[in-house]
Amino acid sequence: MKKAFFLFCFNTFLLSGFSQDGGSNRNISFDARWRFIKDSTITASDPKFEDSKWRIVDLPHDWSIEDLPSQIPDSVNGPFHKGSVGGLATGFTVGGISWYRKKFISEKKFTHRLVSVHFDGVYMNSDVWLNGHHLGNHPYGYTPFYYDLSPYLSPEGQENVMAVRVSNEGKNSRWYSGSGIYRHVWLTVTHSVHVAPKGVDVATAEVSSAKATLRIKTNVINESSSRQMVSLINTIISPDGKLVGTSRENIELNAGSKRQLHQEILLAHPRLWSVEDPDIYQVVVEIQHGTELLDRYGTCFGVRTIKVDAKNGLTVNGQRVLLKGGCIHHDDGPLGSAIIDRAEVRKIELLKKNGFNAIRTCHNPPSTQLLDACDRLGMMVIDEAFDAWEQGKNDQDYHRYFDTSWKKDIDAMVLRDRNHPSVIMWSIGNEIPERADSSGLRIGKSLCDEIRRLDSTRPITEAINSFWDRPKYKWDTSASAFALLDVGGYNYQWQEYEKDHIKFPNRVMAGTESFPKEAFQNWSLVENHPYIIGDFVWTAMDYLGEASIGHAVTASNPKFTFLLDWPWYDSFCGDIDLIGNKKPQSYYRDVVWRRNPIALAVHTPVADNMNELVSPWGWPDEQQSWTWPGNEGRYLEVRVFSRASLIRLLLNGKEIGEQKIDGSAGIVAAFKVPYQPGLLKAVNIEDGKETDSVELKTTEKPKHLRLVPDRANIHASRNDLSYVMVEITDENGQIVPYAEIPVKFTISGVGEIAGVGNGNPTDMASLQNPVRKSWRGKCLVIVRPNGEIGKTTLKATATGLTSAQIEIESR
Repeated sequence: MKKAFFLFCFNTFLLSGFSQDGGSNRNISFDARWRFIKDSTITASDPKFEDSKWRIVDLPHDWSIEDLPSQIPDSVNGPFHKGSVGGLATGFTVGGISWYRKKFISEKKFTHRLVSVHFDGVYMNSDVWLNGHHLGNHPYGYTPFYYDLSPYLSPEGQENVMAVRVSNEGKNSRWYSGSGIYRHVWLTVTHSVHVAPKGVDVATAEVSSAKATLRIKTNVINESSSRQMVSLINTIISPDGKLVGTSRENIELNAGSKRQLHQEILLAHPRLWSVEDPDIYQVVVEIQHGTELLDRYGTCFGVRTIKVDAKNGLTVNGQRVLLKGGCIHHDDGPLGSAIIDRAEVRKIELLKKNGFNAIRTCHNPPSTQLLDACDRLGMMVIDEAFDAWEQGKNDQDYHRYFDTSWKKDIDAMVLRDRNHPSVIMWSIGNEIPERADSSGLRIGKSLCDEIRRLDSTRPITEAINSFWDRPKYKWDTSASAFALLDVGGYNYQWQEYEKDHIKFPNRVMAGTESFPKEAFQNWSLVENHPYIIGDFVWTAMDYLGEASIGHAVTASNPKFTFLLDWPWYDSFCGDIDLIGNKKPQSYYRDVVWRRNPIALAVHTPVADNMNELVSPWGWPDEQQSWTWPGNEGRYLEVRVFSRASLIRLLLNGKEIGEQKIDGSAGIVAAFKVPYQPGLLKAVNIEDGKETDSVELKTTEKPKHLRLVPDRANIHASRNDLSYVMVEITDENGQIVPYAEIPVKFTISGVGEIAGVGNGNPTDMASLQNPVRKSWRGKCLVIVRPNGEIGKTTLKATATGLTSAQIEIESR
């Protein structure tokens, strides 16, 4: 059956003074100057508790990325501890129990108003108190929640104390989760008559180039003790700031009641949201009593249509779209899981720059800021809820809370994220153990039903894997689980696509996880079969934890092992490394996706009688380099990636050889080349003529440091960052790919070092100290403003190299 999903979605990006959830008169940032201590032995909920000696931190904050006390070589390095309970899964980082406390004065604006506190994410199992009153517990570390503070606030001018206990104990995650209040927190102050939190929902009855009919649902609450007569006003603002639509309705609200109001607005000649043109509108919802403004709730949206069916695949605004997808985890490399806005934007910028048009948020709802970035930059999203249901994958993971928490967590995800135009699909879970059991089918139906109750405009998927954990089950057992879904998510099962299509011709499929080495096979099927709407590689970027899953090992007789051991802390399976640099598999994928006509890779030298074994999630130990000092005369393996029928390889102008490529079977031509310094060149030959080419040139010895900021002019905001790539170059300005040199940093002015790092998955060291060893000629330093306007001066020095210095302007 053909299913159409007409979407008109609103995001929550800050535009024209609007913040995460509501207008500029509602929300107050609550991030600054919390007191923090990591201590499992205390109870600090009493407002009189002495906390003056605690550290002061700004949120978002992740204590697991911070250096541990008592550093011990090869045992405790930076934030990494060999005895970590999570081990490889969490990258040898450490959780525990910590407390946060914040004192604040009841302002005049709180008087006769409702005040609530909103957390976008706390990992995990948080308890919150205000002035000694327990407000509640929230187990799940990835969904937003809020509490009403009004009954417990001190009178105007007097002090309040909020306390938060965070417990990240035991084995509860298969990847790096981070620990603490790692997303933003804000207060919301409203009149007793107000728009409910996440209370605006917008859909369309129809969308065309000529018009779009907007259907806006607004949940309005009257928490006063009397009946209220008010007006509800909606105003639509175009991407270029023009007023393009309004509606007004007079309503009566009984005391203590909640109503859902429905309005329609006709939008003429809408600018449709797409990956190529992510146009963003704004809606402002106002509640007025006579001439008095009671509430203003603002949010942003994009207009677009989505359809999925087995005949035409996925169409966006009537055009077929192939999902060039990547799975991502939520950490931001050297920053850990602390969600600083610019880090989320940069992540999406990097992914889009490298060809991705879609991500899958594994295996949990992402931050609001990530979805904001996807909305503005044009990145489609599969928004995933859970990694476990009733049956756990770790003893202390979310399965312990699922029965009592799943509904509020699904509601929190959908209500927060349903208005983001980037979100094109919901996922109810990943590789769920009970996926095809009777209990799993019951749960899956409940999850789908609840999502559809809140949002019927998007398809639902689930990432389903083979039954390696249920040996008695055959692949066809999955049919009952797939039947619940609008799009069947296949993890590593591309061999089943065509066979399943014969059995289930109306099933829409997507590769929700795939191996990097199988990119060509997966993408060929996507291109050839409309019922396969895309492929999501595991993963788009390296991430902390699940350490070494993307390894390649060399030994005389290597044997496969799923994971290696200390000092690995990084997954190393991404197309992009932990600090944002392109990895060899990404060059291959460029040719698979037809972004580039040719790419070239050289394998690191392998000793005689040694063999390489590459993990299914890994990649051969290749580099885009022709600099291998000490290996003169040794034969090196050179691979050329191309869709041309013939490849010619030259070294220093001399032809090494030619190879044909059968484009239906693959895109790789392999050569053995005796190394000598100079210029290695690969050329596409089409119809006897040289067309596209790629070159690798030998570099000289390391000579200089070079600092390359992604942005030298930034906002004087704690939510902004400048990512400064440190490059080791030769006398000609070429990056020296073998350079592994410690680089020291000094900083002055209005900025601080927020993090340092490199792409080496085994280089365990502090991610915050002002020194970092380069790897393959690069390392990274992240500069964060202190909030003041002015200049920051960053200087890098290294023994034997010319130093480098830059200025970053905070405005």
